[in-house]
Amino acid sequence: MEIDLRRNRDFWAGIMLIGTGATALLIARNYAFGTTLRMGPGYFPSVLGGMLVLFGLYLVASGLRSKEQIEGSWSLRALVVLPLSLVLFGLLMEHAGFIPALMVLVVGSAAAGRDFRPIEALLLAVGLTALSVALFIWGLGLPYPLLVGW
Repeated sequence: MEIDLRRNRDFWAGIMLIGTGATALLIARNYAFGTTLRMGPGYFPSVLGGMLVLFGLYLVASGLRSKEQIEGSWSLRALVVLPLSLVLFGLLMEHAGFIPALMVLVVGSAAAGRDFRPIEALLLAVGLTALSVALFIWGLGLPYPLLVGW
């Protein structure tokens, strides 16, 4: 029984989780950990990073046992549009405000898919933006301007 690790979905998902968790642990190593009742700034990234590493190890082990292969091919549109929408989100947060930045992020992320429907993407963007404004700006009181100049 030979396993082709180059196209094994669970194996690569586990490697990705291990890498993300290890990076979080590495970044949080210089922050104060604290206790469960009095958490320091390093508590959440350390615990979350450790959990990601554990889940990643489980997925790698599952991938080594299974023969499920990655199907399909790379989407050039997704490789270009997704990072571009993230960069635009960062730029628009500073220069246009929370609402336009989040609208561009959601519509841009939807446009990366093969089944992109502009009306559905706009409805999703409006709904997610309204929910995000209610949660992050009004609920949590984060100091992001809704629109620059307002």
